[in-house]
Amino acid sequence: MQSWRRKSLWLALSASWLLILLRVFPVLRLAEPARRQAGAPQGWPRWLDAELLQSFSQPGELLEDGPQPPQAPRGGSCYRGACFDASRCRGGGLKVFVYPAVGPISETPRKVLTSIEGSRYHTASAAEACLLILVLSPDTPAGECHPELPQWDGGKNHLVLSLHPAPCLRIFQLGQAMVAEASPTMDTFRPGFDVALPLLPEAHPLRGGALGQLQQHSPLPGVALIAMAEERGGWRTVGTNFSACPWDGRCEQDHGPKQTHPRATLPNATFCLIPGRNPDALHFLQALQAGCIPVLLSPRWELPFSEVIDWTKAAVVADERLPLQVLAALQEMPLTRVLALRQQAQFLWDAYFSSVEKVIHTTLEIIQDRVSGASAHPSLLWNSPPGALLALSTFSTSPSDFPFYHLQQGSRPLGRFSALIWVGALGQPPLKLIQAVAGAQHCAQILVLWSSKKPPPPRWPETAVPLTVLDGHRKRTRFCVMREGRGTTLLSQASDRFLPYSAISTDAILSLDAHSSLSTSEVDFAFMVWQSFPERMVGFLTWSHFWDETQGGWGYTGERANEFSMVLTSAAFYHRL
Repeated sequence: MQSWRRKSLWLALSASWLLILLRVFPVLRLAEPARRQAGAPQGWPRWLDAELLQSFSQPGELLEDGPQPPQAPRGGSCYRGACFDASRCRGGGLKVFVYPAVGPISETPRKVLTSIEGSRYHTASAAEACLLILVLSPDTPAGECHPELPQWDGGKNHLVLSLHPAPCLRIFQLGQAMVAEASPTMDTFRPGFDVALPLLPEAHPLRGGALGQLQQHSPLPGVALIAMAEERGGWRTVGTNFSACPWDGRCEQDHGPKQTHPRATLPNATFCLIPGRNPDALHFLQALQAGCIPVLLSPRWELPFSEVIDWTKAAVVADERLPLQVLAALQEMPLTRVLALRQQAQFLWDAYFSSVEKVIHTTLEIIQDRVSGASAHPSLLWNSPPGALLALSTFSTSPSDFPFYHLQQGSRPLGRFSALIWVGALGQPPLKLIQAVAGAQHCAQILVLWSSKKPPPPRWPETAVPLTVLDGHRKRTRFCVMREGRGTTLLSQASDRFLPYSAISTDAILSLDAHSSLSTSEVDFAFMVWQSFPERMVGFLTWSHFWDETQGGWGYTGERANEFSMVLTSAAFYHRL
């Protein structure tokens, strides 16, 4: 009996110590965005609950983000309301002026200047700008870090921008200026005022950029589960022998099988372990591009664009003091969660990080959202494809107005469409087509875009829906159409149909040429299909394109085949956006 009591007491004490250790040394947490006010997701660190790596964001928080009050930053007295005069932006919206470079500059600052000048917010007049940007170059000598800026005014309404560590940023008298810096340390970054940028390689492209390399959510045979960022660049892949300790050098166990790729810039693994030191921030973007889930080991730097990007959906933060537990937790992560994290990492890379231009435009869009207040992009637009850069706030900031977010919201487009029938230069009134479309169950109106030289007929057939004749352009536009690999030059105004006519009252548009031949049942069926895929174009006529070696160019064919690469707009449904 006493032996049983001693065993029970020993088990109870062991369980108590285990609970204490778990509370003191938690294993994993989700990477989270910048600090929020009460009611919003809390700033990191935030530890995992019983369900491994589940998102802490609530659905309501993604659908609508209300305006946030200014936040008191760390390490300074500046915040949005005190050091930035938003009233200067109310007249013409956000206008950005960038100070020209003085003397020779390196390639990266040149790309930054080009990106700012190509932005829709740029203005050549400092007097009408409400934001003035000073781009710091890493090549600027320390003695030249104080340029004479006549509009400086103590730094108010200024942004000091540096994509690479610049000596001037450490000695420059910032005053009231905001700072957009690559991988700022957490003790100097001021949330809600500064902007955290990614650390870019010197050869990062100005525009476009390489696509993400995720091809399959689960590793192929022979692909490592984990890759470790090395201090001298490159990645080291480690096997699944979790008795090893792959990163801190304090383990006595054998490291197990590993491969070193000193020249490899992108890892080939499911998880990428990235130490928390600032020089390792460059590995973060490499992991995103490769579709490798970043596992940040006690990071000491602010995640890029943390003000708007929900990093809980793309990255993991782990405690570097518990390597064995971290590796075991990663191995047990559900495959559905692995797929979601990798897909989100690829989306963020393609939308915001693949080029210098995207990084700069994202920075300006964040500041525009601060100025806009209640009309800023909600979190759903920032964190779902195609991203906030393609969802212009001048059109709308409501997810319901975009075709990309119906699935996330559990909604469908309104059950009506507008038929837009284009009549070209030599076309005749499409009377039979009008009758067929007007009889469709979901047709709301018919618009006839008359671009023919002939005058439109004085009378049109009676229809059950309103019929409006719009006056199209008469100017001829020359373009080339490839038919069965041969070029044919035509004269047309076909692009007129894509103009934003105010008479269109529905989200769905059925684009038709006057010579199209469709039945009412075909129109109804096509619209039902489009409602399930409102972000896509659903049509009737298809072509295929191919590379013509003899001509040294692309050719097109309309031959009937089981595969096609294009849907023609001469008979197709699409969203008015």
